[in-house]
Amino acid sequence: MPGGSKHRILVVNPGSTSTKVALFTGEEMDEEALLPAPPREGGGGLWDEFPRRLETLRGWLEGTGIAPGDLDGVVGRGGLLRPLEGGTYRVNEAMLADARANVQGTHASNLGCALARALADQGQVEGEEPIPAFVVDPVATDEFQELARLSGLKEIPRRSLSHALSIHALVRDVCREEGREVADSRFVVGHLGGGISICPVKGGRIVDANNANSGGPFSPSRTGGLPVQELLDLAFSGRFDEEELRALTLKKGGLVSYLGTDDALEVEEGIREGDAKARLVYEAMAYQIGKEIGAMATVLEGRVDRILLTGGLAGSELLSDWIRRRVSFIAPVQVWPAVSEMRALAGGALRVLRGEEEAKEYGEQGTPRPGAGLEAPEGREP
Repeated sequence: MPGGSKHRILVVNPGSTSTKVALFTGEEMDEEALLPAPPREGGGGLWDEFPRRLETLRGWLEGTGIAPGDLDGVVGRGGLLRPLEGGTYRVNEAMLADARANVQGTHASNLGCALARALADQGQVEGEEPIPAFVVDPVATDEFQELARLSGLKEIPRRSLSHALSIHALVRDVCREEGREVADSRFVVGHLGGGISICPVKGGRIVDANNANSGGPFSPSRTGGLPVQELLDLAFSGRFDEEELRALTLKKGGLVSYLGTDDALEVEEGIREGDAKARLVYEAMAYQIGKEIGAMATVLEGRVDRILLTGGLAGSELLSDWIRRRVSFIAPVQVWPAVSEMRALAGGALRVLRGEEEAKEYGEQGTPRPGAGLEAPEGREP
């Protein structure tokens, strides 16, 4: 393997319709591409795509002139694995088995660890150290304090699903820029995109979060939290079957429900032209985001260093100003550009290759699953 301070890393980030791939030398991105995902033939499942995605990646890598044996590491997007604490994990057999079993649900990111492992294995030279394969801050990252797991109904524990990869990377970037230790930091981070995650981050750990699919503010296409009894009435009204109701809450809620579009730029154009309804709905989204930030500030007992807004919607001055007016009494509000997932993945692998962090072993962390320990919480955060 090449080694040295300028490690060469391949990053693989599978999505539902494409696979993002990039080559890094140290922190510098040399090349990147968006490779279309193969169509599923005959109603096949997610893992039926794996051989063709792998073949496409191998073809792209060959076209760069980089052989797999030239790599120091391969890192894939971590998917819906078993709940685990954040960090960089070596891909092992237990992880591959859980990814293939879709243990927490079917999502394209589940392919990431297997694609990374296969590409790393291809570069293996007999008699030399194997090329490591990693995942970083998987979707299933779970750092909740025990108090955060109780929903109010024992059959439905609260689950930790957030933009953990981007949020962890953002907190590291902010602390590095300000010369502070991550371990001593206390932020409320709002990731504002197609889904909205509001997370109190204490010492670099996401100790609570709204599940963007089931709670929190409404977003461009998701309903966020809804009145429970009225939702039950709708569910049993006969107007919708299960698939239609899920689509209504995940794809046809929020701005789509009220305004018929999930395009924030279009909504803002309407506001500039005097559309009172567009203004009401858009400001209501900011209002709900502000309320959720206020709620999450209580998790940190009001001791918040900064409120960080990131993601595509955070770039809207109108929306960010509305939010700032409601929450700036808690802590200063700062808008940060959206964090590149590819750079965040490469950074996690780099920290391990440089010896700045120890890679974690999947299956050895003992992180409680959602619902574990609910009978006897260990007490409050200090």
